[in-house]
Amino acid sequence: MSDLRKVALGLVISLIAMPLLASDLAILHNGFSIRHERREIVGSVTRLYPTADGAGYVEVPTDQIDHFEKDLSPPPQATAPAAPQKLDEVISDISDRHHLDPDLINSVIHAESGFNPHAVSRKGAQGLMQLMPQTASQLGVANTFDPGDNLEGGTRYLRELLERYNFDLVKALAAYNAGPRRVDQYRGVPPYSETRAYVSRIIRDFNRKKLAEQKASAASAPATKVKSTR
Repeated sequence: MSDLRKVALGLVISLIAMPLLASDLAILHNGFSIRHERREIVGSVTRLYPTADGAGYVEVPTDQIDHFEKDLSPPPQATAPAAPQKLDEVISDISDRHHLDPDLINSVIHAESGFNPHAVSRKGAQGLMQLMPQTASQLGVANTFDPGDNLEGGTRYLRELLERYNFDLVKALAAYNAGPRRVDQYRGVPPYSETRAYVSRIIRDFNRKKLAEQKASAASAPATKVKSTR
């Protein structure tokens, strides 16, 4: 084999071995799309990996996928973790817009991602409030790793769940974790240890925040002078 042919063959092999750098979109029959870096078929489902390192994936029944196409939109830019004060301002603005207590939003973020805007769960949930790609698409969230976009979508979703369950916080949190279908099926918190621990952790953290606020308010209140009756 000539040197030229060896070089050409080596180039072809190297190109085959290279991972796809451009992201793809899985277009579902229901019209939703899921952005992913790579995919594989496992039995009757297709695993879609949102990140190249394979840290998490989303499983979609293969028969629900209509086709794949290249994602021609600009890739999401990695952003540095928001400074605590800046993140507090974003949470305050969004909680005001959706009429939710910012302490509740903080407790949900703490339980979901530990305030890591780039968190990806084993099941593929992403960002501060751990939105699944399909849920994010339904909520109109363009970039789940953008703190503002993620918080807007997650807070709006939590508000919708609260309205659905007549502001029963326990049911709304259970639905956020396990899905409304499971809450409706069991008429309350489903019998999953993960979901029960999740709900308890958030409510405990939220109550601790409110108790600390009450103590701080009481400590800062001016002492009331008691008039002498003599």
